[in-house]
Amino acid sequence: MHILSLSTAAVGLLLTVNTVTASFEISWNAAYEKAEVLVGNMTMEQKVNITTGSGYYKGLCVGNTYPTYNPDFPSLCLQDGPLGVRLADNITAGIVGINSAATFDRDLMLQRGEYMGREFRGKGIHVHLGPGMNFMRSPEGGRGWESGGEDPFLTGVTGAQTIKGVQSEGVIATAKHYILNDQELNRNTASSVIDPKTFREIYLWPFARAVEAGVGSVMCSYNKVNGTYACQDDSNLNKVLKDDLGFRGFVQSDWGATSSTVGSANGGLDMTMPGDRIIGLGGSYYGPSLISAVKAGKVTEDRIHDMALRIVAAYFKVGQDRNMPEVTVNAFNRKKAPYNNVQADHKNIARAGAVASHVLLRNSGILPLSSNVKKVAIIGADAGPAAGGPNSCSDHGCDKGTLAQGWGSGTADFPYLIDPLTGFKAAVGDNITVTDSLSDSNLKSAKKAAADADVAFVFANADSGEGYIAVEGNFGDRINLKLWHNGDKLINAVADANNNTVVVIHSPGPVLMPWINHPNIKAILWPGMPGQESGNAFADIVLGKANPSGRLPYTIAKEHDDYPVHTDYSLSVKYSEKLLFGYRHFDANGIEPLFPFGHGLSYTKFKYSKVKLATEGKGDDVNVTASLTISNTGSVDGAEVVQAYLGFPSSTNEPPKLLRGFEKVFVKKGKKEKVSISFSKTELSIWDTVSDAWVIPHGTFILYVGASSRDIRQTTIFKL
Repeated sequence: MHILSLSTAAVGLLLTVNTVTASFEISWNAAYEKAEVLVGNMTMEQKVNITTGSGYYKGLCVGNTYPTYNPDFPSLCLQDGPLGVRLADNITAGIVGINSAATFDRDLMLQRGEYMGREFRGKGIHVHLGPGMNFMRSPEGGRGWESGGEDPFLTGVTGAQTIKGVQSEGVIATAKHYILNDQELNRNTASSVIDPKTFREIYLWPFARAVEAGVGSVMCSYNKVNGTYACQDDSNLNKVLKDDLGFRGFVQSDWGATSSTVGSANGGLDMTMPGDRIIGLGGSYYGPSLISAVKAGKVTEDRIHDMALRIVAAYFKVGQDRNMPEVTVNAFNRKKAPYNNVQADHKNIARAGAVASHVLLRNSGILPLSSNVKKVAIIGADAGPAAGGPNSCSDHGCDKGTLAQGWGSGTADFPYLIDPLTGFKAAVGDNITVTDSLSDSNLKSAKKAAADADVAFVFANADSGEGYIAVEGNFGDRINLKLWHNGDKLINAVADANNNTVVVIHSPGPVLMPWINHPNIKAILWPGMPGQESGNAFADIVLGKANPSGRLPYTIAKEHDDYPVHTDYSLSVKYSEKLLFGYRHFDANGIEPLFPFGHGLSYTKFKYSKVKLATEGKGDDVNVTASLTISNTGSVDGAEVVQAYLGFPSSTNEPPKLLRGFEKVFVKKGKKEKVSISFSKTELSIWDTVSDAWVIPHGTFILYVGASSRDIRQTTIFKL
């Protein structure tokens, strides 16, 4: 069977949408010049209007600012979410953030950001409330699926590429949630307690990359950081974000996260959202309260000018003064929103992303299906459609049918959702007989469907989301790492009945796999949360129309207790593991994972040549480049994700190895491609707590190059 390389498939899918357009963006300096002219002619009251939300339910969008007149500045529309336009119709609901990370594909990350930017601008939305840039510190974390996983480098790349894409299309992106908002439990009251080195090397890292990408807005989070609410934290907002990182955009609060007037304004909060003191009940910490604080001498007029200037500059930076469409969403009365279909051909990018983020965890050779397969069983509710349709629950706060995104404000309604059963049947037509059993509880029916099939696909899932919705006893964070809806028993029952069982799991993050050693389980496929094109992407992979190339952005452990961190029920959430969570913990403690970070199989094989190193420059200007050749020694085209990990000098006490580079390379069968990965001061530095600065340590570095954090193919050393 001929298998298309993902590059071939992606090119075919993207031909209709990759038209060349000029970016809307201008430089920060040019944006500030424009902003100074406008804001310089505003009264203090007008400047405060720009910083103040008009209140929840009091505008067309989930967040709206007050406009000004003479000089004129519009009411800004701020709208969720990280995967698409929330509370709107005729939009694309593609892969979620964790799937974008799983592609390990910078081009697809960028294209995803671009199509979202086109859709948000097309709807007249000024500010896109994404990407999410928090961490899967614990595998149960409710909103982990919105972000990039357990590694700062990967999360930074995923976020930065998304931001570049969104803003190139004339929409302000929002890096969120700043900072240490890594679980849902007690998110409004708990304090995240952390040391400076861990803060800088792990949690601040992706936000630094967002600032480098030119992000227009940063959203501060609900929680406290070392005892101070994040949205009035002078140290982290003013000194770290604005001074150290050089952030020139505006800081907005998460919805309802503002807790003061003077403390927030002086602490670095530029815009309060949605404006109410308590959501939906009116009043504001800004607006008249902020004007009173200025008149009382508690907040300076210079600070008010700076707040407004930052917001207006971000508006100009992405070209919203040029042909910005009218707002055509109506978040709280969608039936009154004018018809405006912004989907174009974005389903092609959504499908390419879904294909590229499927991770093949295990394969005995049963995939792709051979031409000898004549009958296939599709089993499990997760393989089929949801009763009532894919948008039947508000903000997707339920787990019905196939799972393609989590729940909460980070969701978007599907224009359609192709479930795996539908996608597979459409792809095979009359060539393969398909039987199904879509009950998770009727094990007798499942066994009957599986018994005489050549191959049985059994589907199961787990779900998570934001804490304001509880789903089956899970208040955002998962209460355990088990599969939902009888999943483990269903898998065992199908495997008992069929010698060629393939397990397919949709999940926001790791699950336990007590059935992993069942001899009849011949493959495990991990689509994650693949969005509206789920079923089509599944069919592309299992039928060999595309070669899987997704990689795990987190570690899947053998046992629950192998993870160092789980949901913390304390109001003082201590990051006592410091740098050691995710693969860093497993490496440092010699724990064998079930499936390591970065793992993912292909239908072909790749050979790595020896690594050649070249060093240029000295001191902070040093640059180390690793070069090697990847050969496709298998029988089909495919993509390899070359991962570069650095082991820092032993004197630094860093984890054994840290991801500091990757490249996804497409190689035709029998061919080879050169790969180069460079390390600058950013990648070669650690945070020195004595000098409070990033420094390149002296000593011997070890470079590990491989196909995952545990599948190291080449190792070499260099000294700095």
